[in-house]
Amino acid sequence: MSGYQPLDCDLHDYLEIACLKGYRLNMVLTDGAEFLAKALTTKTGANKEEFLVVETSSEESGAKRCEIRLDRIRRIAPVDSHADFGVVDFTTHEVSGFLKS
Repeated sequence: MSGYQPLDCDLHDYLEIACLKGYRLNMVLTDGAEFLAKALTTKTGANKEEFLVVETSSEESGAKRCEIRLDRIRRIAPVDSHADFGVVDFTTHEVSGFLKS
């Protein structure tokens, strides 16, 4: 893919926290797709593009891993009640909920 726009570090931190704590996220992508996924890790591709690796599951196909290029994420919202943050909007850089101290 071309035209990759790196993610601001402050937004990247929320993805790292989600991965470290294994949060399940409601995700909305820039193309309008919405789904529930468990955050697993981040990775950098050969062209310096960064990805969020998630696991999705459905009754039909079971668990499935996929990679989402970070500049394709519009919004994440943890569904876990113990989450350290709320909704993170990657287009406006707005965060509802704050990191717990």
